[in-house]
Amino acid sequence: MILVFLGSWRSTLVVLISIPLAMLSSLIVLYFLGETLNTMTLGGLALAVGILVDDSTVTIENTHRLWTEEGMPLPDATLHGAAEIAIPTLVSTLAISCVFTSVVFLEGPAKYLFTPLGLAVVFAMLASYGLSRTLTPITIGLLLKNERRHGEGERPSNIFARISAAFEHGFERLREGYSDLLLRLLRHRVIIPLVAVLVLALGATMFVYVGRDFYPLIDGGQIQLHVRAPAGARIERTEAIFQAVEDKIREIIPERDRALIVDNIGLPARAYNLAFTDGSTIGVNDGTILVSLKDGHRPTADYIRTLRQVLPSAFPEDTFYFQAADIVTQILNFGLPAQIDVRTVGYGTNNLAVAKELQKSLAAIPGVVDAHLQQEVDAPAFYADIDRTRAAQLGLNASTVATNINVSLSSSAQVSPNFWTDPRSGIPYYLAVQTPEYRANSLNALGNTPVSASLAASGQTVPGLLSNVATFKRGTVPTNSNQANVQPVYDIYASVQGRDLGSVAADIAKVTSTLQKQLQPGNSIQVLGQIESMHQSFRDLGLGLLFAAILVYLLMVVNYQNFGDPFVVILALPATFCGIVTMLFITGTTLNVPSLMGAIMAVGVASANSILLVTFARDEQLKGHSAFQAALSAGRTRIRPVLMTAAAMIVGMIPMAVGGPGEEQNAALARAVIGGLLFATPTTLLIVPYLFAMLRKGNDGKPRHGVFEEQPE
Repeated sequence: MILVFLGSWRSTLVVLISIPLAMLSSLIVLYFLGETLNTMTLGGLALAVGILVDDSTVTIENTHRLWTEEGMPLPDATLHGAAEIAIPTLVSTLAISCVFTSVVFLEGPAKYLFTPLGLAVVFAMLASYGLSRTLTPITIGLLLKNERRHGEGERPSNIFARISAAFEHGFERLREGYSDLLLRLLRHRVIIPLVAVLVLALGATMFVYVGRDFYPLIDGGQIQLHVRAPAGARIERTEAIFQAVEDKIREIIPERDRALIVDNIGLPARAYNLAFTDGSTIGVNDGTILVSLKDGHRPTADYIRTLRQVLPSAFPEDTFYFQAADIVTQILNFGLPAQIDVRTVGYGTNNLAVAKELQKSLAAIPGVVDAHLQQEVDAPAFYADIDRTRAAQLGLNASTVATNINVSLSSSAQVSPNFWTDPRSGIPYYLAVQTPEYRANSLNALGNTPVSASLAASGQTVPGLLSNVATFKRGTVPTNSNQANVQPVYDIYASVQGRDLGSVAADIAKVTSTLQKQLQPGNSIQVLGQIESMHQSFRDLGLGLLFAAILVYLLMVVNYQNFGDPFVVILALPATFCGIVTMLFITGTTLNVPSLMGAIMAVGVASANSILLVTFARDEQLKGHSAFQAALSAGRTRIRPVLMTAAAMIVGMIPMAVGGPGEEQNAALARAVIGGLLFATPTTLLIVPYLFAMLRKGNDGKPRHGVFEEQPE
């Protein structure tokens, strides 16, 4: 785009030199801060390319204008071209840096994800500004001094020169048309306010319909399905169920898309291995099936949606829910196995009943899928009811009977762990004694469990069997229990499909506020997971942006030495937000943290262009021109760099906006940037001159606009 607009490969080379140097400078600073080269830092550098192009492009364009249009010698044009925009570009660079530093207000997982992105942008921009004030003018002087300029009426010598001349001719016609349009808009003052009202109305309408998410759904090419067989199922029965589920998965996912299926059933043999799991597996009737897809597969979300419909119908006794398979979503869940975790907390006697009602209410919410109670509370069990009087007559107590049952059924490792170390290898092995399972396969066999070698009662020897001192009855027992801050909790896990997380969170808030009244005093319902992270991140980013807006305004007040000129820039920014939400709505993208990062960049580019235009108009007004004439002159002069910056950034963001599997977070960011610039560019060229002409006409004829008298260059 720079080559097209300037028609000079040497000028394009100047920009190509400065961009990698700015990126390398940012990487050096990030290295010393302990950051790594990852998706987020690379995304920040990709996002910063637009501003990096802008810094050098504005300098080159200003130099070209002084050299080619005003006939200034190249050394003078280089010096004045860089000096004229030094302060405005510094203000715009610091303004964008202030906005991006809002990421320091983030907490939780969002802090560790997006702080490196914001820092990468800030450091690259600061380095770019330094290069555009030092290296870029020197490079311009070295490369352009031998560049041949075609005089008026001279025929271009080659095809590239002819293309450049044709584009320049077309651009001049565009500039003339733009000048006529701007003149009409300034004379017919009612048009701009009407258009502004329509744009704001469009933005407000789109904002209502654009959903809110914490992070876009990532297609990692993997499916992690959690399967829970009926409570109490033996592991061989669970294995048969998993094999049947695998066969059903193979029917739905064709071999051309299916790479691998791996099962993980039951709990690890040693407790310390639980540290490497998410804690969602609770017993031998529980496990996960991981499906890996081949490159070029159909969207993973389509397969998941089909499996959610087919599996519960084919296996009605089993419980199915999908967990995050990609590492990004796993991090965003912050250790939870699902997007949403709604839990009851406390010792209330009716907490379980409320939790079951909560699970039914959540499942009825549109967009909520896989809602289930994580705790298994109805596993079948046999209770040994000890006859304490009979046991006492036989010289036994409840503790002795329970210990013998535990050793027989669960091995001696439960009550008396023992190890044997191989003297050759040094490897320790568990030594445990346990009744073989085939010897305890019925109630009669269980009643024959020895609880003592022999029992003496009234001088007679009685066999020491469990059936002599206890009777059995059926019952239920919780398979697992969880606590938070020592208080019992019941977790309802759920995910979102076909709806944005923000809308689902609003419906969940209504459900929890209703059911909260059924809990006993001292008990509560908590909403955790990505909903909590989303609310916290949006709140922190909003607070950071509020402080950034105040700092940016004060920065422009210091630059312009008055409180009026900054309003011309600030009042033009709402149109950028309208473009952002409109583009998100058109592309079906939600408002999330990555798209907010793109919005910040779009606002930064829009404010940078507006600052340069207002500064030029202000200088023209100081030379004695009216605000009306200054606005016209500023728009006509600054149209080239504004269009160059916007076009270069939009074209650069298009591949990222199209995206692909695994690139959804960058696609949301790029779409926000493109939408913002599509609205910000005409706003900068039409509304900003209008605002300057209307709001600053009171300064016509004044020798100063700020605290001190200013002398135009």
